[in-house]
Amino acid sequence: MNMKFQKFRKSAELFGAICGGLLITLPAIPQALAQQSVTQQSTPKVNPCPRIFYEEPHNSQVVVPQGCPPNAITQRLAAQGLLPVPATPSQEQTRLGVGGEAPQSGVTPSQPAPNDQSQQPSTGAVSTDQQLLQPRQTPSTTIALANGTVNVRLINDTGANVTYQVIGDTAPRSLQGKYNVTLQGLRAPITVTFEREDGGQLIVTPQASSETGTLEVRFKEATNAAQGRSAMRIERNGSVFLN
Repeated sequence: MNMKFQKFRKSAELFGAICGGLLITLPAIPQALAQQSVTQQSTPKVNPCPRIFYEEPHNSQVVVPQGCPPNAITQRLAAQGLLPVPATPSQEQTRLGVGGEAPQSGVTPSQPAPNDQSQQPSTGAVSTDQQLLQPRQTPSTTIALANGTVNVRLINDTGANVTYQVIGDTAPRSLQGKYNVTLQGLRAPITVTFEREDGGQLIVTPQASSETGTLEVRFKEATNAAQGRSAMRIERNGSVFLN
C-alpha cells in the first residue's frame, strides 16, 4: 500500500513540475513576438526616389533612376528618344510616394487631375515644342571613336553660363561664358544635355577635332527657339545627333 502511494505521489510531483514550466514559458512567447513586431515597425524604409528629384533645379537637370516616376528632364529626353521609356514605378515606390516620405495611414499619393493636359496624350495638332523634341534623322556630324570612347570639348562662346550634364556619368555642372572644358574617356553611346542658365537659347555646333577621338562642341547665342538645341547624342558608330 505504501509503495503505491509513493508512486502516485512522485507522478503528481512530476506532473506539477511540467505544468509549472509551461505557465512560466507561455507569457514569454507573446512578449518576444511583440518585441519582434516593434523592431520591424521601427526599421526605416528608404525611398530611392527622393523629393529633390522633382524640385528645381533638379527637376529640369537631373535624370531620375530607373523605376522612379519620371521628372521633367527624364520625360523630355525620353520623348526625344535619347533615353529608354521610363519604367513603371514599383508598388513599394508608389506606396512611399514621390518625394521619399511614406504617406500616413489612409492617405495615398496624389494623382494628376483628369484635366491635367501635361499628363494626357495629345489628340490634336502637334505643338511647336513637341516638334522641336523630335530627333533628327540625319546626323549633324560623325566622329571616329577611339576604342569606343570619345573626348568631348565644350566651348562656350556665349556671355552666359551654360549648365551641362553627361547623363549617367556626371552631375549637372556649370561652364562659364568664354571658357571651355574637355570631358575625357566617355564611352558611347552617350547623351549630353545643356542649357543657358539665363534661360536663353543655344546654337550648338559639333565638329570633329584635329585630335583623334575628340569632338568639339561650340555654344553660341540663338535668337529664337527654332535655333535652340538642348541635347546631343553620340552613337556607338560615331554619329552625332542634336535635339
